[in-house]
Amino acid sequence: MHRALLLTLAMLCSAGGLAWLALAMEVHWQQARGAHASAARTTVVGLRLLGAVELFASLLICLHADHPSMAVLVWVMSLAAGAVGVALLLAWRPHWLAWLVAWARHS
Repeated sequence: MHRALLLTLAMLCSAGGLAWLALAMEVHWQQARGAHASAARTTVVGLRLLGAVELFASLLICLHADHPSMAVLVWVMSLAAGAVGVALLLAWRPHWLAWLVAWARHS
């Protein structure tokens, strides 16, 4: 059960990191926050940093849950699943991602 919880957390971290990286792009920011919204430059840098940190945390969690060769495979698969999930969410309900950047400033 412990391993399953770790892998679930790794999946959530992958999806969250990819969502933050997507929201760092102007077009996805506008999809989530409104057509006339614009992110401040510091917000974009912060989102990129948060995304990278969360993806790295996902890798570390996978490495903690499995031996290295399996952990890297699971991590790459979680990245693929997270990317598909974020892409579908951006296509279907982009405003659902707005809570991830509720703290962010507009320019």
